[in-house]
Amino acid sequence: MSSPSAATGTTPQSTTRGAPEGPAARVSRLFLPLIAVCTAVTAANIYLAAPLLPLIAHDFGSTPSAVAWLASVAQLGYAAGLLFFAPLGDSVNRRRLVGVLALVAAAALVAGAASAGTGALAAAVLVASAATVVPQLLVPLVAERAPADRRARHVAAVVAGLFTGVVAARVLGGLAGQAFGWRSVFVGAAVLTAVLGLATAYVLPVERPRRRGPLFAGLAALPGVVRHSPDLWRACVRQAGMYGAWSALWTSLALLLAGDDGYGMTTAAAGLFGLFGLAASVVAPLAGGLVDRFGAAKVVRSAYLVAAVSVPLFWLGGQVMAALCAAAVLVHAALVASHVANQTL
Repeated sequence: MSSPSAATGTTPQSTTRGAPEGPAARVSRLFLPLIAVCTAVTAANIYLAAPLLPLIAHDFGSTPSAVAWLASVAQLGYAAGLLFFAPLGDSVNRRRLVGVLALVAAAALVAGAASAGTGALAAAVLVASAATVVPQLLVPLVAERAPADRRARHVAAVVAGLFTGVVAARVLGGLAGQAFGWRSVFVGAAVLTAVLGLATAYVLPVERPRRRGPLFAGLAALPGVVRHSPDLWRACVRQAGMYGAWSALWTSLALLLAGDDGYGMTTAAAGLFGLFGLAASVVAPLAGGLVDRFGAAKVVRSAYLVAAVSVPLFWLGGQVMAALCAAAVLVHAALVASHVANQTL
């Protein structure tokens, strides 16, 4: 039997314009912005150590080049987290998984701040980076909830948050490290990760697991999924190439900018260089609109052309700062655009 409001075409008082907004409505309105901010904070953890390498080396009585491998440890941990933890989003409660991973990452960052040597710090960075797969659990959820004609734009909002966090880790990390020390940066990141991770877990919808069986059954199924999905493996290959080029830049850039045989900048000044990458993050909303209009393949091809232009500029950037700045903007814009396209696909 239909309700009186349905029969008369009127709406209940709780949903009329100007009526007080209920808790569910407020949570729904906060869903996408909170996920974008959480993505920014958690993604920043992977790159937290990179701008702090000169400070870490000084604290441990070493040289920046001798501790540069810590940045690679972070990448290794992130790759392991993607392999082992991201597939769990299909088989466990995603709300609980996001909360647990946020707390694990926060605890590892605190342990890193208290470390007395590079070995203990490397172990902490490895664990923190492995637990930093929260964005990869959230992007599919955003894509599922978004209207089909605006899916890429919703994904773009999360991707913009991700890369904003990556760049902010370098800019704010360098400034805060110069002012308060690298250990304080790790503690601050731990607090933000725990607070925003738990807040995001709270607003996530309650879901029923899609996959039954052993906990890591999704890991065993990955080869078959890739083999039977041409779009998936093509997206993997495309983004692997783009991410490799981008990561090669940012992993070594701090040494070029702050090293005695480079530009000799302070840690804070070198961190400010990340603002060029932040400027490129505005490409994400534009890329989302282009993917919705023209498709992912065309956007990816355009992104690769932009990245190709940046290569000779990077080569020149070892001697000319302006070329290095231009190259940083271009390669970051290319990565963001291709990431939005491949995630949407």
